[in-house]
Amino acid sequence: MKLRTPHIIGIVLLVVGIVTVLVIQLTGIGRDGTGSIGGKHTVVEGVVGSEKVAFFQDPEVQRVFAEHGYEVRVSKSGSWRMAELDGLTNYDFAFPASEIAATHISTIHKDAVLSTHKPFFSPMAIATFKPIVELLSAADVASQDANGRWQIDIEAYLKLVESDTRWRDLPGANKLYNSPRTVMITSTDIRTSNSAGMYLALASYVLNDQNVVTNRTQADAHLALLTKLFVGQGYSGSSSTAPFDDYLSQGMGAVPMVMVYEGQFLEEQLRDNSRINDQMVLAYPSPTIFSVHTGVAFSEDGQAVMQLLETDPELAKLLAAHGFRPQGANAGTFDSFLNDNNLADTYPSSSSFVNLAVEPSYEILDYLLGKIGESYSVSGAPPVEPEETELTSVPAPNHPGETP
Repeated sequence: MKLRTPHIIGIVLLVVGIVTVLVIQLTGIGRDGTGSIGGKHTVVEGVVGSEKVAFFQDPEVQRVFAEHGYEVRVSKSGSWRMAELDGLTNYDFAFPASEIAATHISTIHKDAVLSTHKPFFSPMAIATFKPIVELLSAADVASQDANGRWQIDIEAYLKLVESDTRWRDLPGANKLYNSPRTVMITSTDIRTSNSAGMYLALASYVLNDQNVVTNRTQADAHLALLTKLFVGQGYSGSSSTAPFDDYLSQGMGAVPMVMVYEGQFLEEQLRDNSRINDQMVLAYPSPTIFSVHTGVAFSEDGQAVMQLLETDPELAKLLAAHGFRPQGANAGTFDSFLNDNNLADTYPSSSSFVNLAVEPSYEILDYLLGKIGESYSVSGAPPVEPEETELTSVPAPNHPGETP
């Protein structure tokens, strides 16, 4: 069939149209550079533990989410109190710092929960100083492994706390740290923060002959010392960032040891203007315990964000850069990150942790938290800080199965 001029023009216009669409798809022309035509994204809002705020606010993280069509906004809350927040299920997801806190959320809001996710974890660690670990080493409480990493024997440490040992009582204190303060790890407020809850779980496991506390009788047997670990600190910040900031800014005199997420120390160490100096040390409790960051999705968009955190390789690299250890398909990303940044001798590989404590059930941990919380009131400690929770107002969504 002989093509006439109108036919040829029509075919040419069709080809041009197809090529134009392909160019837009491949190069992003017509988009705002984020993968969304016209710059429009689906806004996804979540509540997260304060230790993850910097990750979600990272421009590179925001860019990756935008390339998938999402603008992710987060508010912060203490992980343990997150389940009781007014309007929590109005958000697309809740993202506390531990599996047990997420289980609590799922139990209270079971009708609104779409799915749960465990994209990454962080070992608990102790931010301290060289004179402190040297002093504890002389007392057979701390030691170094073959790579020079410091470990603190939690059973030996708890004996020091139980006997009200002061730093000046330890051998060599007059040269290293001649302080009249009692030997004690600083933590967050046990009534609000997951990092303190992980510390409690670790201590209860060690005191119970390195077995999980499974009933109230076992919990009561160690309640006095467990209470002392927290009430004995005096004032405690409600956010996991508070005691670590004190450690960085006030130094050994004020905060000789603080319980942190490993990722907090690594993230700070990697900053261009890092406040970590050569006298600061990251030690690992022996045994240690993992904080498995567990997301609870209340909407399909929240679920999609969680799935991206589980599967996207670029997000996995950014998680590693913020000190978090990805799980699942991207589990090797953290170790590769350590090798690429010459940090493999400083931080253990994810597979090298063998001496691990196990959390008790939510019911047992909640029982301990309640009992210790009562002691806070008796001791005259200040009430829980209301400013720990910084939630924005979000309209109630229509979750699956709900009507407008």
